[in-house]
Amino acid sequence: MAYPASSEPHPSGLLRHVTGRVFIYGALLLWAFICIFPIYWTVSTSLKKAPNVMKGNLIPWLDFQPDWLGWRSLGLSPDTIFNVSTVRDEFLLRFENSILVSIGAAALAIIIGSLAAYGLSRFQYRLGPWRNKDISFFFLSQLILPPVVLAMPFLVLYKELALLDTITGLVLVYTLMVLPIVIWIMRDQFDTIPIELEQAALVDGCSVWGAFLRIVLPIALPGIVAAFILAVVLSWNEYFFAALLTSTNAKTLPVMVASQTGSQGISWWSMAALSTAAIAPLVLIGVFLERYIVKGLTAGAVK
Repeated sequence: MAYPASSEPHPSGLLRHVTGRVFIYGALLLWAFICIFPIYWTVSTSLKKAPNVMKGNLIPWLDFQPDWLGWRSLGLSPDTIFNVSTVRDEFLLRFENSILVSIGAAALAIIIGSLAAYGLSRFQYRLGPWRNKDISFFFLSQLILPPVVLAMPFLVLYKELALLDTITGLVLVYTLMVLPIVIWIMRDQFDTIPIELEQAALVDGCSVWGAFLRIVLPIALPGIVAAFILAVVLSWNEYFFAALLTSTNAKTLPVMVASQTGSQGISWWSMAALSTAAIAPLVLIGVFLERYIVKGLTAGAVK
């Protein structure tokens, strides 16, 4: 006489399942701790006094008593925020410069990169022995080039063009820096859009530009948003060219953070407070626009 198979899992199989889940979640928690700890260390350091920084105290109210020393030195503490502060004025100017440079470079890279990516996705090019894949790889290979190699050419060129210490100069160099990534992201986006949609639009009387603007771009909007956000983040964090090509007027936040040194050494609390204020916009972008970033970057992953 046959009996129905039991629906209860075998004890050994259940043990392997639980062990696997514990291992996976344990690894994820460890990785989350590794990623979040530098941010926690920066924020906590901005609330420490000099002895607490040197001792390496980590837990507020247990290892040390929080203090607004770092924020007070920048005129950003609760007791100084409404007072006149030249340091705070400089911070706001550098913050404004970072916003203008990052958004300007990202917007320009999106415009140029979208057109280049659409051409590589929809048309076949031949440049000597090169084809579309070779041209795409050439764009991406520009990221391998160390920025220091470009230091002297950019200094000479920008001096001749009167672009040293200008917002326009930084926007142009940051556009070149993020353009390869934008092209690759947007090319993958356009590859996932059926070409039949554009052919139907052409049959209905649209031009190539009309089909691109009315059909393709709205569908590729998640990828555009993801590429724009990534370009903003990369431009916001860039230090080398900002330190090389600016001196007074066009300095950005990373340069100001690195300049927190004096005759007494490095002002860790001020640097931490500046770093916290600098990463706060990026944290907000990651929290509120995470779904757009993930959706845009993974749109072409599964076909």
